[in-house]
Amino acid sequence: MPNEQQYPCASALPTTSVQLNHTAVYARDRQLSAEFLAVVMGLEVGAPFGPFLPVDLGNGVTLDYYEKRDEPIQSQHYAFLVPDEQFDTMIARLEAVGVTYYADPSHTEPRQINRLFGGRGAYFDDPDGHNMEIMTRPYVRP
Repeated sequence: MPNEQQYPCASALPTTSVQLNHTAVYARDRQLSAEFLAVVMGLEVGAPFGPFLPVDLGNGVTLDYYEKRDEPIQSQHYAFLVPDEQFDTMIARLEAVGVTYYADPSHTEPRQINRLFGGRGAYFDDPDGHNMEIMTRPYVRP
């Protein structure tokens, strides 16, 4: 936790809530990657916005796919809280497109799901190697 010695302005920080609005997701082919996620999740790819191709997650947050072809893409982790009644459909979509899902983030338990915190979850790679996670219950944090 920041303190006033580390960050003198910490005591002046507002106490209002902060929400994530969007984040850029690097992709070798923004169309392919955005469509992949949209298909798996049952979402739509939005209209291009400058160099970005957005996927609206429905909670005010967009993933803005940005094409990066000339350098390697560093794998990131994206976790999505999904409705329990849509989880099986998402798993079926992964199977239909030949993508292996895993119960764990290290991808050592193929074609299995986890049951963390009373929900269900799975991990899978997108076309650029980002480690995607779908879960029906949020993690319980201390």
